Parts: sequence; structure tokens; C-alpha cells
Amino acid sequence: MTPRSSAPRVSDSRDTGAYGGEFNMSDAEFQRVADKVFEIAGIVLKDHKRQMVYTRLSRRLRALGMTSFTDYMDHLESGAGSREITEFSNAVTTNLTSFFRESHHFDHLRHEVLEPLGKAGKSRIRVWSAGCSTGEEPYSIALTARAAARSMGGADFRILATDLDTNVLAKAKAGIYPEARAADVPSELRSGAMSRRGADVEMSAQLKSMIAFRQLNLLHAWPFRGPFDVIFCRNVLIYFDAETKAGLVRRYAEALTDDGILYLGHSESLLGEHPLLSSEGRTIYRRRR
Repeated sequence: MTPRSSAPRVSDSRDTGAYGGEFNMSDAEFQRVADKVFEIAGIVLKDHKRQMVYTRLSRRLRALGMTSFTDYMDHLESGAGSREITEFSNAVTTNLTSFFRESHHFDHLRHEVLEPLGKAGKSRIRVWSAGCSTGEEPYSIALTARAAARSMGGADFRILATDLDTNVLAKAKAGIYPEARAADVPSELRSGAMSRRGADVEMSAQLKSMIAFRQLNLLHAWPFRGPFDVIFCRNVLIYFDAETKAGLVRRYAEALTDDGILYLGHSESLLGEHPLLSSEGRTIYRRRR
């Protein structure tokens, strides 16, 4: 699926004012940034995101010794700026997550997916965390699988965790988190799963071994074939327009096994009947046979 070539116009079309403090950001410059974000990531940046864009890209201007967003965008779109695309993407994508966020998904994963698959004798189980951010979601999946291990028998269990942002992927791969954040892990799952590291905790080698972290732009070709028994894509679709959302959901559904499960975010319910997916609870969808 190829996204449209430009993002929707921002609602305020003034082109004369400055935005921010240290640098000026005109409406035209903000729109240019929004167009580029939509082009490379399919994310729609609306007008209320101006302060975020200004703050994050100002850091890139300082790092490159530039004084205007026009110069920065000219550089980004030139051959010389090809390496800056990754920094740009990292700067403007938002990453917010926690362990066992939307806990009903993990209860369902354990009792309605992993344990039944294990009892049915399935020898290979694959889960994809699409938009894994700093790793709390895939580690929550791994902790859930660890708790279900007895029912899963000797199944070969693996998690693919992907994100566009290379910075958050590096943090996810390290698997080190502030102790206060790790407090969201249920107490019954903590034993042997993490170790203290000063004021932080580190995920165990066993959990890390279950997960492969990879950079991926969801709108590009997916360099893997699947199929997946489970796909998590939560609080990712909210950044896309309706056409892009529909295309991604279809691609996810096609990447699932028969009876595979797709988990979406709390504000991302599918409206109406879907030809490939049926509802199985709050933001939980099963692949139709």
C-alpha cells in the first residue's frame, strides 16, 4: 500500500506568523514538516502538535548548527541529508507505553490463546509487537508466555518486536527500566524475571532471548512472511488517517494464522463488520476462517 503523497492541510492556513522562541516556525514550515512525516511514516500531524514538533526539531537544528526550519527541511530532502531521515523520524514519533498496559489483553493472551495453543500441541508460536516503543509491551508478552510455559509444553515461542524509532529500539533491546516503571509488572510474575541494577531493573536473559527487535516502517514492505498467531498493534493506528488504518488492519489480518488474534489499542476499535476479522471482546479481534 502506498500512502498519499501529502498530508491533509492543517486547519490554520496563516503563513505569516512565527512559532516558538529560539527559532521561527511559520505555518508553511510546519506544513512542510507535516507533509514529510506523512510521506515517510503515514502519521498525520495536526495543528495542536506544533509545540511538540517545534521542541523536538529545534534540537536537530542546534545539533546541525542551523538557524531555520526551511534550511533543515532543504537539507533533509537533499542527497546530503539522507542520514538525517532517521534522526527526523526518531524526533517526531511519539513513544508512550508501560508494562501490562490494557491488562485484559494479557489475560486473554494467556488463557484464551497461549494455553489453548499449547494444549492443542502446537509446536511453533509466533507473536508480533508492532510499534513496540521502548519494549514494555514485548516484555509483557514474554512474561505472559513464561507464566503459561507449563501449558505450552515445549512449543518454540518467539516474539518479533518492531518500531520505526531506532532510539527506542536500542532501549528496548537493553531491557533496563526504572524500578518505578517495572512496578507495573504483577508481583506473581516478577520472580526470576528481572534483577536489580542500581536504581533500575533489568529483564532476564531468558526474556530477552524470546524477543527479536527490528526497525520497521509499517507502511513499507514487511521483510518477513509470518504467519503470526498473535499481533499486537496498540496505540499506533491513532497516528494514521482512515485509509492508512484500513490498509494496515487488512495487512495484519492477512498475516495472521487461521484463528489468529489481533489486539488493538483502547481507542482503535474497528467500526462495523470486517471481512477478515471478528470481534472477541474489547479491542480483541480473531481472524475469520
